[in-house]
Amino acid sequence: MGPGVPQPKVKAQSLHCPNCGGPIELRGFAHSLTAVCAGCLSVLDASSPTLHILQKIQEKNRRKSKLPLGTRGKFGNTTYELTGFQTRGIEADGETYEWGEYVLFNPYKGFLYLTEYNGHWNVVRPIRALPEMIRAARPAAKMNGEVYRHFQHASARTVFVLGEFPWRVKVGETVVTDDYTNPPKLLSSEGTGSEITWSLGEYVTGQQIWQTFGLKDSPPVAYGTYVNQPNPRTGKSSATGKVFRWSVLALMLLAAYLFVTARRETVLNERHHFYPGQTGEQSFVTPEFELKGRTSNVEVKTTTDVENNWMYLNYALINSETGAAYDFGREISYYRDSDGTEGGKNDSIRVPAVPPGKYYLRVEPEGDAKNSPVEYDIIVRRDVPSILFFILGFFALTLPAIASAWSSWRFEYTRWQESDYPKVSTTSSSSSGDDD
Repeated sequence: MGPGVPQPKVKAQSLHCPNCGGPIELRGFAHSLTAVCAGCLSVLDASSPTLHILQKIQEKNRRKSKLPLGTRGKFGNTTYELTGFQTRGIEADGETYEWGEYVLFNPYKGFLYLTEYNGHWNVVRPIRALPEMIRAARPAAKMNGEVYRHFQHASARTVFVLGEFPWRVKVGETVVTDDYTNPPKLLSSEGTGSEITWSLGEYVTGQQIWQTFGLKDSPPVAYGTYVNQPNPRTGKSSATGKVFRWSVLALMLLAAYLFVTARRETVLNERHHFYPGQTGEQSFVTPEFELKGRTSNVEVKTTTDVENNWMYLNYALINSETGAAYDFGREISYYRDSDGTEGGKNDSIRVPAVPPGKYYLRVEPEGDAKNSPVEYDIIVRRDVPSILFFILGFFALTLPAIASAWSSWRFEYTRWQESDYPKVSTTSSSSSGDDD
């Protein structure tokens, strides 16, 4: 049939269930080998005109399809009709886990399949080419140049069937399955005796499925982490890492610029003596000095000769033109005995963002009257670069990157806990990074 020529509508074949007389519509025609009556749950041989009964399913085993049979949806440029639904299950650690599988049919393109587990969906297509198997401690498979890591080996049992199927379906039949993951794709094999079939699935959201079939309600909420569910942090982690690298580079360039252009200018260097036992006022003001250049920090450094002694200095950096003052106090103490030393003889503090102008220091020393005299120097420097700011900036930048990497790793950790290769603990991640 040439391009642009509309395809004729194909009508379903109408028959009746030999058990209850209910209507049976074969939408898959000669492709349908098995049909299940929705009324009495009789499994029928659809290859026979008489639809003789193959099996009867007990009502207690009925499962509810999340998608109504007969619903049509477009995948790519092809419209498919939902013709069959089955529930399969596996047993692990004494628990039974069930999922749904849906058969879709187009009379010109054949069959397509959907799977659903805990709100996670896959569009599945059978493949004829055999993947290249990679034998290692962890098996893998290579398909179309992509490597899929083995996730799980299991024996899947059919629990419930409804609708039409292009194979001889039967409740209770089992197949041996192997899943290989490369999110968002899933390479799977099913084996029955000597026959093995392969399929390739791709993860889709419930919202996408509902939009495809034009359903008005909301899809079931997905919970847990699925075998081929895309890691939501993968792209974000990459973007965060890129931002982190550029931010660190910018921080390094800024640090280099500030260190190169810093004035490091000494504007005051005076020596003074403090006599704790002396009566009278011992506070004083220094000579006026000028802070030049841009607004930047001012370092006030105090060096002393205290020995088993202490002193306290009340400082005020005052702009002689505006009266603006920066007040701060510093305690200096140093003690030494047979057990070691405590404290230090020197002190340094930086006052940030001080505008240029003319300033002086007001100094008020304090101490115990019983203490010995102290000789000390006051050194004031303008625009002194500090590496601490950049260290703090670097660690601040690393926090989002660390949080993003941890979130991504945790998602993968949760995923592989459901596999045949669970991680023992978070502490083992560094030694088993190839499993991430």
